[in-house]
Amino acid sequence: MSSEKIKQYINTLETHIANHETNNPKVSKATIGWQIDHSLKVINNVSKALQSSDPSEYKKNFSFLGKVFFILGTFPRGKARAPKHVKPPEVILKKDLISQVEEAKANVKTIKDLNANAFFKHPLFGNVNKKRVNRFLEIHTNHHLKIINDILK
Repeated sequence: MSSEKIKQYINTLETHIANHETNNPKVSKATIGWQIDHSLKVINNVSKALQSSDPSEYKKNFSFLGKVFFILGTFPRGKARAPKHVKPPEVILKKDLISQVEEAKANVKTIKDLNANAFFKHPLFGNVNKKRVNRFLEIHTNHHLKIINDILK
């Protein structure tokens, strides 16, 4: 699966940086900046986890839940909680979002050259390997882009 869509999503996140302080409590307790920061942290952490994973340790344990969400192409809203390492800081600075965008653009380019069994451990879905990672990043990022669009409505 191509990473073109994820590159497009990163560019879209970047266009929303100007609205990073905007919020709409009817849609989400979090600001647009939170949505952007979290999405970029996920892209960057997943990319780094794939890069540093040992493909020989990959075990096929992708969960039923993961398969369902991948088929549906969406996650339910407000059900999951972001793990600590991908939670945005209390104060989200524009310059930090900009540098994370640049890092994400560079990181997604590395995925295509990784071993087929490069993987990261997802808390609900199990091991997500290279074959599934772009789909995961697309669904996850699009989930947050939809929230951003609803905040802006």
